[in-house]
Amino acid sequence: MNINLRTEDFSSNGTISGGTSYTDPLANADNCNRDIPLLIQLRTNTIRVYAVDPTKNHDDCMEALQNAGIYVILDLGEPKVSINRDTPEWSQTTYSRYTAVVDTFAKYTNTLGFFAGNEVSNAANNTEASAFVKAAVRDMKAYIKQKKYRPMGVGYATNDDETRTNLANYFDCGSPSDAIDFWGYNIYSWCGDSTYSKSHYEERTEEFASYNVPAFFAEYGCNVVDNVITPRKFQEVGTLYGREMTKVWSGGIIYMYFQEANQFGLVSIGKDDKATKRPDFTALSSQIAKVAPTGVAMSTYSPSNKAQACPTLGPTWRASEKLPPSPNTQVCSCMVQNLTCVADSNISDDDIKKNFDFLCDPNNGNYCSGIDSNATTGVYGAYSMCSPSQRISWAMDAFYKDQTTNNPDNNNPCDFKGVAKKQTPKANGACEDVVSQAGAAGTGVVTAAPTGTGSSGSSASSSGAAAITSIPSFDFGMLQLAAYITVAALVGASMVVL
Repeated sequence: MNINLRTEDFSSNGTISGGTSYTDPLANADNCNRDIPLLIQLRTNTIRVYAVDPTKNHDDCMEALQNAGIYVILDLGEPKVSINRDTPEWSQTTYSRYTAVVDTFAKYTNTLGFFAGNEVSNAANNTEASAFVKAAVRDMKAYIKQKKYRPMGVGYATNDDETRTNLANYFDCGSPSDAIDFWGYNIYSWCGDSTYSKSHYEERTEEFASYNVPAFFAEYGCNVVDNVITPRKFQEVGTLYGREMTKVWSGGIIYMYFQEANQFGLVSIGKDDKATKRPDFTALSSQIAKVAPTGVAMSTYSPSNKAQACPTLGPTWRASEKLPPSPNTQVCSCMVQNLTCVADSNISDDDIKKNFDFLCDPNNGNYCSGIDSNATTGVYGAYSMCSPSQRISWAMDAFYKDQTTNNPDNNNPCDFKGVAKKQTPKANGACEDVVSQAGAAGTGVVTAAPTGTGSSGSSASSSGAAAITSIPSFDFGMLQLAAYITVAALVGASMVVL
């Protein structure tokens, strides 16, 4: 089988308030019906969406896309819930958000896969964040299998900087159950009139020649020439889909579909909600019409590439092969039930931060071993994946026990200025086993499987949505059996910070 993917990244053209709100472009059937004919004119057969609301209904848009022969790749995060490079964590909150997206879109046979992160690590001094993203890859792959969904891929999208080689190797190395299924590369090195060599496309192609999972440009389409924003010619399209690159790359995703302040749009949306083609649309349409990429037939596919070696820890790479634990609601609930001093249920984020700053300062004692994460050493507390309020409860209780034993002059060691309270520990039965595995210091390994379901709130479903057969259900295993050509126009990426 040979599938050629021509992809559009398709996110909202709505507004973002304070960088935290977003508009789900697959929840508005009228807008989808407006845009899909234009996507077809660009020979699109896949779109990428940066943020969706799993509580909304997507049947109409997904059905319309499927009838048009268009697959969907979705980013799992959203502005308020994703893995932050500066304060990375893989928590139950993020796990639930990611599984909710998987649950919502698993039923659609044109769902191609998911990105667990986009440009999270972007410099040597924040590469430890990649351990948390790779843990998300691991757990989403396991979740899809656990739920007995059809195969859907989980990948990562990186930017083009000094970390690219280590990042590509890190996400591909180690156990296949932890590794990505596909690799997205955001690259803007072909600007204006350029060439295969001058743009560094040739160099990148040589670097990825031995990569063993499908790799494609997750974003491309430079619009700045000599420091001036310039209409794009898309000369690189012919090269990307030409003989030299299709041997290695599975195409690319054009940035972006909707026009915004950054001037990358292929279309503009007026106050009347009508779409108007921009010069970039015309240029891309002309270039894409010229290409006729040749993929690899399943009958002739004989892979020989192997997984990459993990990068060596050092000044330019700080993420260990040992990944954070899987979020587990049962473990966290059992931990809190076993404590004597816990945070008040109404504790504010500000109070949580203030108490973390005090309790987790080594100069004040050792109260955070069970909730600490060190992605460089690969040492993680058993409760490091719990919610902030649960983690601060652990630290408060550790402080309480220490003060009760060693500082009898402290008459109220569980006060914390009114944001903590005492309770009677209730650990029993299954919780006793969990607490025992974690150990008194909270540094043991708990072997229980994740219990988060991430169930979506999308209960309404049209009767025909799950039975559409206009394009085949995409078994992700086929990505390793064919070369796939991807052309994408990104929509609204600048509005969604992942």
